[in-house]
Amino acid sequence: MALITARIERTPYETHLSTSSQVIVADEPSDVGGQDRGMGPGELLAGSLASCTVMTVRMYADRKGWSLDSAVARVEYTSNAITQRSLFTMELILNGDLTDEQRTRLAEIADRCPVHRTLQNPIDFETILIEDNHRQH
Repeated sequence: MALITARIERTPYETHLSTSSQVIVADEPSDVGGQDRGMGPGELLAGSLASCTVMTVRMYADRKGWSLDSAVARVEYTSNAITQRSLFTMELILNGDLTDEQRTRLAEIADRCPVHRTLQNPIDFETILIEDNHRQH
């Protein structure tokens, strides 16, 4: 289970995302009123897919003892408001002394990372409004 807290205050669009031990900044570009101090939400989503992909490939190659020096995933995320469909286009670069069969297998494994599987399946959402204890009554 992943629990992420997002907090925005008065600085336009600058948002701090935190876990129990990590913090990153999300923002919007200056041309839409942000400060450009971090990746935007769509970039973070694409980044989640890219990072999960290369981590999954790394774990598999290590488990098999394959000579994978590095893996690079470049992910482009586009969303079509008319069709209400999203498209993730990923370029996967595998560097190392790998056979064609190993490269093919790693490409197959890349599509099995947990984030890929999550995005591929139906998703349910639930929003619960919590009363702010600091609000003036």
